[in-house]
Amino acid sequence: MRGHLFNMDKIHYVKGDKPKVECILCAIRDNHPEVTDLSIYRDDWFIVAMNLYPFNSGHLMIFPTRHVQSPGELSEDEALRLHHLTVKAITILNDEFAPSGFNAGYNIGKGSGASIPHLHLHIVPRYDNEVGFLDVLAGTRVVVLDPREARERLRTRFGSLTA
Repeated sequence: MRGHLFNMDKIHYVKGDKPKVECILCAIRDNHPEVTDLSIYRDDWFIVAMNLYPFNSGHLMIFPTRHVQSPGELSEDEALRLHHLTVKAITILNDEFAPSGFNAGYNIGKGSGASIPHLHLHIVPRYDNEVGFLDVLAGTRVVVLDPREARERLRTRFGSLTA
């Protein structure tokens, strides 16, 4: 893989330097022209997208097209679909990037660090020896693949997925 130094400082985004939309994930759903859309898969219920500020290469988010804020608001059918998409995403990421593990989960509420009040499941590939000196000294992460490039690679793999 070609290496990139990707600025992981999203403090400007968190402090308000972001598109003026009510919900960034709903704006992605609606193809809002001022919002960066890194989606790789869509169906009637869910969108799978690259995280614009990835923790690691291949960092995905899966979110419902319907604006909900907690897993308890999902119908049983939506929850099952989310599970199937999660399994598929992990399989695809494993095949594409061969990480040594994954973190998958929600950040719900401000106390969790959540900056988006729309339910989204993070899937973060984890790699051996991923913390480097730039992470520690500069507060910057070295991400070996720009999320836009990863988007194209993963979009092809998700393309065969049926709703």
